[in-house]
This record gives sequence, structure tokens and C-alpha cells, in this order.
Amino acid sequence: MATLLLRGQPIGSIQGVLFDKDGTLSHSEPHLLDLFERRLTVICDLWRQTKGAANLRELEITLRQAFGIRDKALHPGGTLAVAARQDNLTSTATVFCIFGCSWPEALALAETSFQRIDQQFSDDGTSRPLLNGAKRFLEELAKASVPSAVISNDTTKGIHIFLEHENISSLVVDCWSADDQPRKPNPEAVLQLCGRLQLSPHQCALIGDAETDLQMARDAGIGCVIGYLGGWQIRPELTTTVHQFEHWNELELEADP
Repeated sequence: MATLLLRGQPIGSIQGVLFDKDGTLSHSEPHLLDLFERRLTVICDLWRQTKGAANLRELEITLRQAFGIRDKALHPGGTLAVAARQDNLTSTATVFCIFGCSWPEALALAETSFQRIDQQFSDDGTSRPLLNGAKRFLEELAKASVPSAVISNDTTKGIHIFLEHENISSLVVDCWSADDQPRKPNPEAVLQLCGRLQLSPHQCALIGDAETDLQMARDAGIGCVIGYLGGWQIRPELTTTVHQFEHWNELELEADP
């Protein structure tokens, strides 16, 4: 057991910590913006081939809105920032429906687009570096024998690529991904991950950058819910969370004697 300190003040005793990944542990915004632009190019090319050039500009604008693209920044609560690949695919299909496709046609177009991108776009972890100061905190947890786990809507493969590239695999004992069911933000995801750690939710902290993460944590009975604000160009709006921080050096651990 250890005590969490936020800007030097104790905020709770914990025996485990669950971390969101994108925008909390990893600086994912440049990677996700690049992924969106690649998807957009493929989608527009496929639309032009199958539907012609009509409405192409309007389609592009609507897709940017649907995925939370704000000029050259990503909205931290948008589909691309917080949702799983399948949810992003469904959002794309929904936009196609707005532009006159039937649902079966829209879904087929979206699936084809995403498959083409998967074939072209590889992620070796270099484009999503660990945020400054996060490794120090993970090391403090490991030294105090407090297990850390990741709960993310990335795939299991994507999580492990990130952990391995940043040399923190040994500091994270488990993960819950988009490949697991149910996916976050279902509170059952938190309950099952805590169960795998052999801890009760009230014994754990959860650190995330989205209101959906933090509400999920509260619904699951997490003992210490903490919002992280420093992972995106646009500051997340976490209106219901008492404990918030912007830099990882604001959060420390004090091992209990």
C-alpha cells in the first residue's frame, strides 16, 4: 500500500493504479492526426471512384467534424481520441449514410477504407512517445510493489508495441484493450481488470484524460479518480473530477512503512 500525493498533498491510499494510454501515458496526438489524414485520403479516393467527385469537399468537412479534428489539433473527447477502431469505422459509415448511402453500402465502404489503411500504415511505437515524467511515476509504483495496468481502446498489439518501445513493459503488469470485452467505458472493464490484479476497485486509482474514463472509474467504485490535462493541444474539460494535474511531476508516491 502507498499514498498518492498531488502537489505534495495526500489524496488517497492505493494498492494499484490503472492508466489510460493515449493522451495520458503517451503523446498520441501527432500519430492520430497523421492516421486521420491517411484515412481521409483513402476515403476520398474510394468515394471518388465509387460515387464521383460530387459532395467531396462537404464529405471531408463532415469527416473532420465527426472525428474531432479542430484545425491542426484533435479534440481530446472526440471519436478519434477516445474511441476504438470499430467505433471509428462505424462513425465513418454513419457519415456515408448522411451523404446518401444505404447502411450496408456505407459499412462496406468504411470497412474497405480501413482495411486499405491497415495495409499501408504501420505503427512501430516511435510516433507515440511516453509523456515526460510518466516513467518516473511508473518506476515509483514498481519500487513500492504497487501494480500498474493499462486500460485503453487501443488493440492489445498496439499497447504492447508502445510499452516495449518505451522500455516500460516490466513496469506494467496487465492491460485491458479494445480486444477485450466489454470495452471501456463500460465499468465492467475496470472491474474485470481489477479482478485480474486481485484487487478491489476501491483499493485502486485510475488516471485518465477523458470524462468518459473518469465516469467509468466512479461507476466501477475506483477509490481515487484522477484527471490528466497535459496530453493534448486542446485542454480536456474534466468538470466532475476533483483531482486533476497537468504535469507528471505533480504526482508522487509515498510508500507506506
